[in-house]
Amino acid sequence: MENARNSRKNLIGFVTSISGDKSIKVTYDYKKPHSRYRKVINRKTVVHVHDDSNDAGLGDRVEIMETRPISRLKRWRLVRVIDRAPVVGGEIEKIEKELVGAEAPAEEAEAAEDTEPAED
Repeated sequence: MENARNSRKNLIGFVTSISGDKSIKVTYDYKKPHSRYRKVINRKTVVHVHDDSNDAGLGDRVEIMETRPISRLKRWRLVRVIDRAPVVGGEIEKIEKELVGAEAPAEEAEAAEDTEPAED
């Protein structure tokens, strides 16, 4: 008799927290109709995931698989990182450029106020 592996759930979600060494929290979204009114409601679930190689980073889109209990809360493991989150340093530089661009007209207005003659 062949020992076939049980089918396991695979989900895709986003890393929302890096809890510690080899541990991450992944949030996945799903839609469910309301029991009485049948309006579609957006729901989300947070699961604790085992990341053996510490490969996933905050904001990454990942695929996870159901597995045997690894610890008190971890019942999922990381399969692969689908998309990496944008680099935070690049975002900071972008925001700084926007701020510098916004401050330039304000500095010109202050310089114009200094050149006005005084009323003494």
